[in-house]
Amino acid sequence: MRCKKDGKKRIIGKYIVILAGFAFLCAAEGKGSCRNVTAADSSAARALADGNYAVDVVLTGGSGKASVESPTLLIAEEGRYFARITWSSPNYDYMVVDGETYYNQNTDGGNSRFQIPVLAFDEEMPVIADTVAMGAPHEIAYTLRFYSDSVGSESSLPQEGAKRVLIMAAVIIIAGGILNYFINKRRKRDYLGADR
Repeated sequence: MRCKKDGKKRIIGKYIVILAGFAFLCAAEGKGSCRNVTAADSSAARALADGNYAVDVVLTGGSGKASVESPTLLIAEEGRYFARITWSSPNYDYMVVDGETYYNQNTDGGNSRFQIPVLAFDEEMPVIADTVAMGAPHEIAYTLRFYSDSVGSESSLPQEGAKRVLIMAAVIIIAGGILNYFINKRRKRDYLGADR
């Protein structure tokens, strides 16, 4: 009887190793695909096909307390580029880029989010952001720098990574449930002495 239990433990161990290996390979594949689309320089970034990408962005200026989410969504449309800028605060109501005003698109009370044009890669791009955090509205000058060598697949965005983790967790839970069902079925059969 001891031999059968050890055999079951080995089988369970093998299934766990297989599931863990599968999860690792899928996670590694997701990370590898994060940088499938690259741009060697600013001109290469301008040659992107229409679609959604991720790009690293750095904010400077102001008091240094504010930040923006990076990487951020980069949208390529007919040779023009737009970035979805998500601030670390819900207190920004508009941004000014190249003389045009862009209003907060986040209506659910979360951090301020804007879709603005990307005027340049690999150089400082001046913007103004209006904050209401200090009681009265104040326009603050910032600069954004978009790095063309970081342009990659949209899957490298934090939201996309979270989706992959949830999908992998669901797959592992379902596979574990199926495995548990068959192990318990076999255990019950062995305990009752059926099929001997």
